[in-house]
Amino acid sequence: MKVLLACSAGMSSAIAAKSLNEAAKAAGIDMEVQEISSQGFADEIKKGYALGLVAPQIRHRFDNLKADADAVGVPCLLIKPKGYTPIGGKFLLQQIKDEAGEIFN
Repeated sequence: MKVLLACSAGMSSAIAAKSLNEAAKAAGIDMEVQEISSQGFADEIKKGYALGLVAPQIRHRFDNLKADADAVGVPCLLIKPKGYTPIGGKFLLQQIKDEAGEIFN
């Protein structure tokens, strides 16, 4: 499953992406998380992603990014701060299950 994680410049998300990848692997879930800047999100989300994620520090852009994802039928979530840390992968994975569990079917 491909997941696109947007942050301001596409760099701080690497830590959260790594943590989410590790949590998914530990749970037996095949997941590939790609990080991108918010400016590139609209074009990239069209490329076969199952889920879009938005970093908490750009929550002010969430509605626009979600609209881009909605336009191509991809669920999009605003990451809770607890899930956007080096050890937050398991919390973020649980948030995804709680808010967009249909992507695992």
